[in-house]
Amino acid sequence: MLRVRVQNAEAGLAATVETLRREAESLHRQRRVAEAINAYQQLLEREPALADCWFNLAILQRETRQLNAALGSYRRALVAGIARPWEVHVNCAVIYTDYLHEHTLAEAELRQALSLKPGYVPALLNLANLCEDLGRREEARVHYVRVLTIDPRCYEALARYANVQAPSAADAGMVRQLREALADRTCSAFEQASVGFALGRLLDAAGDYPAAFKAYGEANRASRASVGPSYPAYDRQWQHALVDRLIELDCRSASTPPASAASVAVLPAPIFICGMFRSGSTLIEQLLANCPGVHSGGELEFLPRLVAGELAPFPESLARLQPERSTALAARYVAEITRLGPGATHFIDKRPDNFLYIGLIKRLFPAARIVHTTRDPLDNCLSIYFLHLDQRLNYALDPMDIGHYYREYRRLMAHWKSRYGADIHDVDYDTLVRDPLPVLNRLCSFLGLDWGDREPQVPPSGRAIKTASVWQAREPLYRNSSGRAGHYRAQLGDLRSYLSDLLPVAAEEG
Repeated sequence: MLRVRVQNAEAGLAATVETLRREAESLHRQRRVAEAINAYQQLLEREPALADCWFNLAILQRETRQLNAALGSYRRALVAGIARPWEVHVNCAVIYTDYLHEHTLAEAELRQALSLKPGYVPALLNLANLCEDLGRREEARVHYVRVLTIDPRCYEALARYANVQAPSAADAGMVRQLREALADRTCSAFEQASVGFALGRLLDAAGDYPAAFKAYGEANRASRASVGPSYPAYDRQWQHALVDRLIELDCRSASTPPASAASVAVLPAPIFICGMFRSGSTLIEQLLANCPGVHSGGELEFLPRLVAGELAPFPESLARLQPERSTALAARYVAEITRLGPGATHFIDKRPDNFLYIGLIKRLFPAARIVHTTRDPLDNCLSIYFLHLDQRLNYALDPMDIGHYYREYRRLMAHWKSRYGADIHDVDYDTLVRDPLPVLNRLCSFLGLDWGDREPQVPPSGRAIKTASVWQAREPLYRNSSGRAGHYRAQLGDLRSYLSDLLPVAAEEG
């Protein structure tokens, strides 16, 4: 009788486990993330040997920024004997490098993945990309070549390999390879975009400007096609209305937020660098990172994530943001940057489109210093069009959409400066590259830093730079990008007319 009871109990437990598993997987498929996490946790308390469930839980924890918990769940998946452990190590590497800025640990995870499966292309691609971020150009080249040896039709690797070459070192053979890839019917829209941007870069460097502009245009169209018809195109009316709402709601608020703990000086002191993409923000960040006590945090997602989540609908939610909530949000932000830059006295958040959230920044940190990077409008717009940016920046795929977004950005910045001008410092990219020391001394004085007489230095190898223009950010100060739009005068006629009132007189006449 006892044996029968034990068997019945085991059968009941198995049924309960299977029921919990089906429930967790169903919630996961329905994107009910918090409920799915809870269901997986209940399931794994009962049956901790389910490796795939640990893996699924880790994915959801990473998605909700429970990063240490995600790493722990990935470890449990490995202990439970998951079938493809190299995939786990790559996922851990992504958390370490993209979110925790622990690049040494990320590299160790990728090398562990490759020790388990030496030809695992995702691990090789991630390792090559990490080498790029760290300025190890030759190592990146080696890894991309290895990928192409394994899979000659891995066109993403081909595009990255082309981009890792200095333009002067790229020959006609590389241009031919890129053109052949674009002609291959197996080349996906995503790959066509990557290859097309790489081709445009080489043609531009060679001075074949009409062909370069054509290549960039096709690359942008492929980038748009890669996300499918369901992804929204840039809506000019929506963007104009958003800026209207940002201005209106900010004007309704008091010029100085109510006193709160958020107004107390905090360490590390956040420095926000914002403006249009491709306006020199990475250069400024890397130069400031040479100052003692300053940590460069890159393009943090904290504010955009906050706006898209807890503060939705934004900006209307600002009207309901009480001082106590502002204090709590500011404390969370400081905790995050403290973790990323332990021991720093100043921390740089270089998210260019944080210019949209200056009103929110001033609610969280009334004393915040904001560095606003600017550049010749046509050069700026052209540089955006010529860079393979995230498709979520849907305005970046068409020159006239970029022009519209640029006008709205200028309108919004004019408002912020009318309200918070004493705490906003403009840095003009073109002036900086012509005569850097006076610009840097004025900037450091504004930020309470000391630049002194030292010469501007490019970032050393080993300091990570995460940006789409990583190799440009590692070059010494150069003036080649100033006036670049002049090479494309015939192609930019409509944009020039549209922005005519914003252009410097010399540019408008030239």
